[in-house]
Amino acid sequence: MSVRHERPRSVDRRVRVQGRPVDSYPALPPEAERGAVRRITEVGEEILSRPCQEVTAFGSPALSSLIDDMFLTMHVADGAGLAANQVDVGLRLFVYDCPDEYGIRHTGHIANPVLDLPAPGDRRLVDDFEGCLSVPGAGKSVPRTDHAVVRGFDKEGAPLVIEGTGYFARCLQHETDHLLGHTYLDRLSKRDRKDALRQMTDRREEVFARRAAKAAGLER
Repeated sequence: MSVRHERPRSVDRRVRVQGRPVDSYPALPPEAERGAVRRITEVGEEILSRPCQEVTAFGSPALSSLIDDMFLTMHVADGAGLAANQVDVGLRLFVYDCPDEYGIRHTGHIANPVLDLPAPGDRRLVDDFEGCLSVPGAGKSVPRTDHAVVRGFDKEGAPLVIEGTGYFARCLQHETDHLLGHTYLDRLSKRDRKDALRQMTDRREEVFARRAAKAAGLER
């Protein structure tokens, strides 16, 4: 998921890591420090349109390495969230680093997430800008609920419950959609989808150049 907000440049003391509050946390998460940049898949690639498989290899070095790579790839692309199929891995896993409506930063990962939304009568839908790292350069207004909970597991297999409001709730819904084989384009009218794809055609090279420059800066 693309992010609207400037990523913090200094240590943010209003942070929740894996759903738990911490006193301080670096702007670049430790996972990203260990990771390598992977190619981000683009809309139209088959892996983005099929449901992902459950994570079963909890506690494995391969899963930890994937999470590290996803964090760095998300950071280089200035994203708020990234699903595993966006780096060409068909597993039910996503990472996130996203603010909520109160300005609290949420960062972490979750495997095999199950989305829990308010009951229809209790939902408040908000139309807000949404982008996607797999639809580079495009963005559209998408209705989402302003509160969401995902239940799943961390990389060691321990249960997790992550609750989000505002833009973070949008992020949780967006990334869970990816794992079901959907992008936000699937929630648009034909006209808006066509316009988003036109935006992508016009801006994708600029986006790629920006990502490459940021990756190169990290290597220096």
